[in-house]
Parts: sequence; structure tokens; C-alpha cells
Amino acid sequence: MNLIPERGEDHPDGKIRWCWLELGEAAIMLQEFRPGGRPKETLGIGASVCFMCENALALYREFKSRGIQTRRRPYVGNRLWVVPVTDPDGYRMECESPTDAPEESELEE
Repeated sequence: MNLIPERGEDHPDGKIRWCWLELGEAAIMLQEFRPGGRPKETLGIGASVCFMCENALALYREFKSRGIQTRRRPYVGNRLWVVPVTDPDGYRMECESPTDAPEESELEE
């Protein structure tokens, strides 16, 4: 389910600045900085978000089918398939799922 704000005060200039995304039992809220509230530092430096999922490789294939680029091909780290992506603001995100594949393996395409 995707939820976007419906109240007029949530987007007075007609621009939606937040949304709630759900997939199964997982949810995340994404929110844009308020006008004048954006930090001067480069966004995304020193921060990453990891999403644990059942099948990171299936998500990778879905990302590819939608034209979403990853930072590199999926690889195994800490007994997890890791699919590294960067959002448009520069934040690092990773989708990860358990695997028995050898450490530092890469997905062959």
C-alpha cells in the first residue's frame, strides 16, 4: 500500500513532501526537507539504510526491469545477498537477504 497525504495543510503549494510505503509487513516513511530546512552538507554522506527481505535478488531483477541502476552487481557479504542502490538524493540503501553462497560471491548475469 502506498499512502500519500490528503489534507490540504500537508501540501499547501500542491507539492507532496512525504509518503508512506508498505510492502507486506514492512513500511517506511519518506519525507522531503521543509523549505529552508535542507542542510548545507552533502546529502547521503555517512548514512545508509538496509532493508532485510526474503529475496534481495528478486528485488534486483525487478529494479533492473524498471530501469533502476544499482551501485554494483549484487554480492554476498556477512552471509547475505546485498543489492546496493542510491536514491536520487544520494542516500545509500541496500536490500539484503540470507544466503548460503560463499562470501564475496557476485551475481553472474
